Amino acid sequence: MLRSITLTIRLAILLLSLVATTPAGCQEQRAMVQVEVRAEAAPVEGATVNLSGVVLHTDRNGVISHAVPLGTLKITVAKEGFLSATTTLTVDEVHDWPVTVKLQPQETVEEEITVYATRTDRRLQDSPLRVEVLNREEIEEKMMMTPGDIVMMLNEMGGLRVQSASPSLGAASVRIQGMQGRYTRFLSDGLPLFGQQGAGLGLLQIPPMDLGQVEVIKGAASALYGAGAMAGVVNLNSRRPGHKPIHEFLVNRSTLGATDTTLFLASRLSPHWSGTVLGGGHWQQSNDLDHDGWSDLAGYTRGVMRPRLYWDGGNGKTALLTGGVTYEDRRGGTAPGAVLPATGAPYQESLDTRRYDIGGNTQFIIGQRYVLTSRFTVSSQQHRHQFGEVTEHDSHDMLFGETAIRGSYRRNTWVAGIAVERDAYRPREVSRFSYTYVTPGIFLQDDIDITPWLSVSASGRADFHNKYGTFLSPRVSALFRWAGWISRISAGQGFFAPSPLTEETEAAGLSRLSIPAPLVAERGRSASIDVTRNVGPLSFTATLFGATISHAIYVERDVRYQIINLMRPINNVGAELLGTWRKAPFSATASYTYVKARETESGQRLDVPLTPRQSFGLVGVWDKEGKGRVGVECYYTGEQRLEENPFRGRSRAYVILGVMGERRVGKHYRLFLNLENLTDIRQTRWDSLLRPGRAPDGRWAVDAWAPLDGRGVNGGVRLIF
Repeated sequence: MLRSITLTIRLAILLLSLVATTPAGCQEQRAMVQVEVRAEAAPVEGATVNLSGVVLHTDRNGVISHAVPLGTLKITVAKEGFLSATTTLTVDEVHDWPVTVKLQPQETVEEEITVYATRTDRRLQDSPLRVEVLNREEIEEKMMMTPGDIVMMLNEMGGLRVQSASPSLGAASVRIQGMQGRYTRFLSDGLPLFGQQGAGLGLLQIPPMDLGQVEVIKGAASALYGAGAMAGVVNLNSRRPGHKPIHEFLVNRSTLGATDTTLFLASRLSPHWSGTVLGGGHWQQSNDLDHDGWSDLAGYTRGVMRPRLYWDGGNGKTALLTGGVTYEDRRGGTAPGAVLPATGAPYQESLDTRRYDIGGNTQFIIGQRYVLTSRFTVSSQQHRHQFGEVTEHDSHDMLFGETAIRGSYRRNTWVAGIAVERDAYRPREVSRFSYTYVTPGIFLQDDIDITPWLSVSASGRADFHNKYGTFLSPRVSALFRWAGWISRISAGQGFFAPSPLTEETEAAGLSRLSIPAPLVAERGRSASIDVTRNVGPLSFTATLFGATISHAIYVERDVRYQIINLMRPINNVGAELLGTWRKAPFSATASYTYVKARETESGQRLDVPLTPRQSFGLVGVWDKEGKGRVGVECYYTGEQRLEENPFRGRSRAYVILGVMGERRVGKHYRLFLNLENLTDIRQTRWDSLLRPGRAPDGRWAVDAWAPLDGRGVNGGVRLIF
């Protein structure tokens, strides 16, 4: 027994001696690494830290500690909502190694944007009704290109097309997903200040400097806004005064003879009152670019003034009062000193516009549970329109009032209200087209958050037209969320009361027009489904849509000049693809639209005129805060069917390129330069605007299916102080 104990002790001593004589390099030495993860000045809890294959998670202080062997250590940190970060550390001594890793927030396209056109003032990402939004930054980019109007701003949105209604004078309308411009309702801060003017010239008379946000609802929205919203709604939200006064002045000059001067002032007047003022003077020289004696660009002189007064009483009590005045004189037709080859005499076209409006809205909180809102508008517009030897005078007046109450209960947010609208049109020389439409209505909307992944919005409206009876306009929308995907499904119905004011009559007038049979109201149905995915700085949306218009108003111009109801419906189907990538200081947007719009004429199923099947846009912008911005854009427009064009039955496809730059100089000055239509696309490069003979409706010019101005350069200065 003693011998065994002795042997064990000797073996232990031998083992200890071997350990003691082992070289230090043969042992694995470890050092303590402490990784602290922060974002800006705050620690990041729950971040995943990978230390060369060992995965740990930071504590509430954003810290992990771990013993690692000596050598090169790869550290990778990841956290949802932040960009991942990787660094390396050479651990060559046995002591504590502190490391700080700073994470940068991951930029996403989804923004905290409140939309007002849906009536419930919900966040953009929470609204079951799809709303497309242009923010102030995007508005400013387009403002550098056309400071005097919003045509380019809307024309470059996917699914929207600004169609020239009168090449002689430049009238324009907005077509949403291939539907006629008269079906689009324009609002300013939710107010119908622009009335229902058909094709009109309203779009060319709205400077964008005082716009803060533009909202577009596509598809029948009569359930929300009654008649005139059968294709959709465009809501122009104004810039609100901030804590600091705003003083902006812009001067622009174009090589094509355009001059724009715009002034915008915004300031707080007291703790509860604030105001803004927009004023503009705009001039355009008449241009005969192809030297055929016909003015390709109409000349005009325009003055615009719009003050706004805001009241904020706190606790959700607000009010807005605004008024507007627009004076404009336009001149087109044969160039000065030129004559029509077919008659040997000059032919002048002109349009003098005088428009006045006043409107306002209020919002009050009742019992901390309900929101009471009211809106009103009074507008009046007078025209003097000359078509050669014919002169037409008209007035268009509108009165509008609405009261609504909004509340919420558990998962429901509801709106109920009553509205009345009076629309009166008085053409002096052709009084047979006069009308007075009075349309009271009631509406109800309910947004329901059923589950975190499903929200539904249901709305309905009943309008009681004094001439065409009762119209019911329902609309249902649903929002689905699953695994990072967002999808919206929407369907609605609308109506439009017959009117002689169309894109065609805007160009030709009413003196030669006839209505062989009583007209009936147009009715429309639309539906859409889309899916959206946000992946870091990338967002993409795919949309399928369709619409049907029954009893559509059609203007015959081949042998007779008359308005009739089509017996068979117009059908629109199509798709939109939109992709956006934003990673400061760069952003890029690509859009593609396919529209198949078909109507029946003389028993034949044909494409709706001036509606391209395919269009594509690509825009890239570099924007550095405090420095400036540079933008590049490319737009493709496919072939269009042409109607009553003696030169061709289908248009040509074309591509337009443009470059825009802005340079900030100091704190107060911004210099901008815009090179538009570098490919010099101009319709008169292929065909003349001037017809060889006068059309049955009296026109001497064909429809515009491509740009009329060609290449142009404009630039100027924007002063902010």
